[in-house]
Amino acid sequence: MERFELEDPLKDEIRSRVFGEGFMKLVQSVRRNGKVFRIAMRPVEIGGRTLFQAEMTDDGQVRVKNLERAAAESGLEEIIAQKGARDMHLMTAKGDLHVRVSRKGRVTVSRSAEMDRVAVVKPHDRVKNLPLASFDSAAYLRAVGLADGDGRIRASMRGKYDQVNEFLKVVGETLEGPAPETFTVVDCGCGKAYLTIGLYCYLTESLGYPNVKVIGVDRRSDVIESAKQMADRLDVSGGVSFVVSLHACDTATDEALAKGVEWKARYILSAPCCQHELQKTLDDKGAFAGLMRQSILRERLCDILTDSFRAQILRILGFRTQVMEFVSSEATARNILLKCVWGVKPGQPGPVSEYLELRDYWKVVPWLETRLGDPLARFLDRYE
Repeated sequence: MERFELEDPLKDEIRSRVFGEGFMKLVQSVRRNGKVFRIAMRPVEIGGRTLFQAEMTDDGQVRVKNLERAAAESGLEEIIAQKGARDMHLMTAKGDLHVRVSRKGRVTVSRSAEMDRVAVVKPHDRVKNLPLASFDSAAYLRAVGLADGDGRIRASMRGKYDQVNEFLKVVGETLEGPAPETFTVVDCGCGKAYLTIGLYCYLTESLGYPNVKVIGVDRRSDVIESAKQMADRLDVSGGVSFVVSLHACDTATDEALAKGVEWKARYILSAPCCQHELQKTLDDKGAFAGLMRQSILRERLCDILTDSFRAQILRILGFRTQVMEFVSSEATARNILLKCVWGVKPGQPGPVSEYLELRDYWKVVPWLETRLGDPLARFLDRYE
């Protein structure tokens, strides 16, 4: 038997578990040249048939194939025959099998106690749940640099790809009722327009909105010019336009939220930043002096407080507001989203009192309150 090779009885056990009753999932990670190659296999239901979905991850590139039984058997033989240090975890309804092969070729096998799980073959929905896979996005992905010339997502752009997909998911879940005759979106701080153009394509091609206008706003004229050229190349400049912002400062998120209120937007989706304004005014004495002395803790506290104030203000003004993580922190550190949908009576006592208690406890006046002025003050004055 060659080094790294599994013994025949173990190979037979793996085959019987994968193609026997109750198979749930197999995952094998192979370490080579300082990197990890990962392959997973699981049963999926497609068109009323049970197939085997193989997902291969190599140097950040992900490939997915749905295999018939014969092809799956061949693929499993390749998995079993892999050389080098590796870990295999095989799950079935009756129990798990774990195989580890060390760098020196030593094979260690462990088996769980017998279980009584239910193995459910789920419909294949991984791809269709990705907004960027719900329409022909190949040209868009290449144009914005998320994919290479062959259409594969670049490893360095995987986080941005996930971020755009997850944001578009929230958009799809947030929009209510039938598609309106006209639909206008303003993307404040559009940057390189990954989301701006992707949102236009998603709304028109996947959701079928008939008349969409997306306006990207950013403070850098060179970025805006590049985005315009990209829209021209994709032939979407009729629905996507870009303008240079005349105002950019440490309160840009608050400015965008205020504009959404003033424009009577039905939906506001904001991945907030610009929480530094509060740090300048927050008292660093009293019971929290020890916390405020540590700059990283002070910064994170101010982040939480600023976004809390923003959410409460939008609640006061009549928005159903949810603060959520819309994407993994591995994709972006700024993974918090304010999801706001107009539709409740403004100035309700609960949100107002909660906001005032929080504000007065910390002895600050959030910049968004100042920016909104009378539209907000008239609700606060009743309770002060």
